[in-house]
Amino acid sequence: MSVVVEHLSKLYGAQRAVDDISFEAQSGQIVGFLGPNGAGKSTTMKIICGYLTPNAGSAKVCGYDVRTHSIEVRRRIGYLPEHNPLYTDMYVKEFLRFTGHIHGIRGRTLRHRIEEMISLCGLEREQHKKIGALSKGYRQRVGLAQALMHDPPVLILDEPTSGLDPNQITEIRQVIKEAATNKTIIFSTHILQEVEMLCDRVLIINRGRLVADAPIAQLRRMAQQQVLRVEFGHAVESTRLKNLPGVQTVEQESAWVYRISCHDSDILRPALLALIQQEAWNMLSLQNENNRLEDIFRQLTQNSKEAN
Repeated sequence: MSVVVEHLSKLYGAQRAVDDISFEAQSGQIVGFLGPNGAGKSTTMKIICGYLTPNAGSAKVCGYDVRTHSIEVRRRIGYLPEHNPLYTDMYVKEFLRFTGHIHGIRGRTLRHRIEEMISLCGLEREQHKKIGALSKGYRQRVGLAQALMHDPPVLILDEPTSGLDPNQITEIRQVIKEAATNKTIIFSTHILQEVEMLCDRVLIINRGRLVADAPIAQLRRMAQQQVLRVEFGHAVESTRLKNLPGVQTVEQESAWVYRISCHDSDILRPALLALIQQEAWNMLSLQNENNRLEDIFRQLTQNSKEAN
């Protein structure tokens, strides 16, 4: 395994930022790291990178412990923090050369690596510009290029698409996909659609505790809610839908489309059809909907809050 975390804890005074979490990630895998603000995601990532020391437990990268072999760990990690720190007075190519020198890359190998990163991250037209003159999207590309410069086996990305527009997000997502062929990638994000499109596996952390670790398909099976999506040809009384047996919530998706969450759709469906027939409502479609990651995320984090 490229990354192994065992019973990891980090305290700030009486607050447990990370509370006894364990997980593993292997090469070629993209792992989405999710959680509400303040859940402990960034703290966990900083521990894995060797920037913070845990109070208990261990984290290993490619077999090296972050406490006892911090330098070896850092050689094997590419890290893009949430607030991308760049030297804005440097030119893009100059900055990548500087980054390569830090990692001990020299001569022809360095020149080849710079050109490779410029191509991978789509920086051809920007390579001779100062970083301070770049848009936020291109600065994120430069940050990814520096994280990948030494070809690390593990890539840690903390909110890599935060604040980007939809086109920039798509472009950064493509770079991550291309980089993932032979690396372990752990990245945090609040964009759940991004996780569904990119990730092999999802970790969800809440209040410092790991509340889920599974492939997305398995997470959907674990969900406590089922959803029926019903479309009408006219407006209906949503309160009538809410009063059906087993209904948890009714969400109006658009003017005449409703998402009805329940514990058991097999029980709800005949009751819903009976109501529609009784009221002579014009139903255009009725279908079971796959649980959305957004709903699952809300369930898991709300449930763990209640448990505390």
